[in-house]
Amino acid sequence: MKPDFVKGGGLLSVILQDHRTHRVLMNGFMNEDAYQKTLDEGVVWFYSRTKERLWKKGETSGHIQVVKEMALDCDRDALLIQVEPKGPTCHLGTDSCFGDSDFSLQILEKIVAQKVDHPKEGSYTKYLTEEGIDKILKKCGEEMTEVVIAAKNDDRQELISETGDLVYHLLVLLRNQGISLKDVEEKLEERHGETLSYKVRGDIKEW
Repeated sequence: MKPDFVKGGGLLSVILQDHRTHRVLMNGFMNEDAYQKTLDEGVVWFYSRTKERLWKKGETSGHIQVVKEMALDCDRDALLIQVEPKGPTCHLGTDSCFGDSDFSLQILEKIVAQKVDHPKEGSYTKYLTEEGIDKILKKCGEEMTEVVIAAKNDDRQELISETGDLVYHLLVLLRNQGISLKDVEEKLEERHGETLSYKVRGDIKEW
């Protein structure tokens, strides 16, 4: 099924959606040339109505949108593209042009990645990154201890708070080691059958 560019006066309305979180990232427009370049290159191209030219999303910032899946609506005049965003989608620096009110581990992962890859003076993430792996591991250990203490004390709010701190430091660790949440998800999916399993001293155990 091919897009109908005639209905929109030569343009197709396009929605970008994060393929992992399913969050709507932005709306743009494609003409036939932008649509074809998107198909050919596997990254999103748009047509700028104000500048009257083709433009690749992320051509200035480097935050390109890698195409994962594409689907036309029933009238063939609107296109939904599932993408893997390589950085914030909005020119204002947010993940979505529709605001950052929703939150998830994937969004936190992107925030951590941005802070690690583009450190700002005074940033705690910058401090951890510069101190190196030993400091990051030390903080992960300290936060895990705090989680254990909070649970032992049956302090629900403290447990939630300390778990949040632990998750943040784990994400810094994963970024430092070049590992993503997607890598972890794929490993869990690989283990998933009728039951989940894990390794204990080389032996497979059931969760």
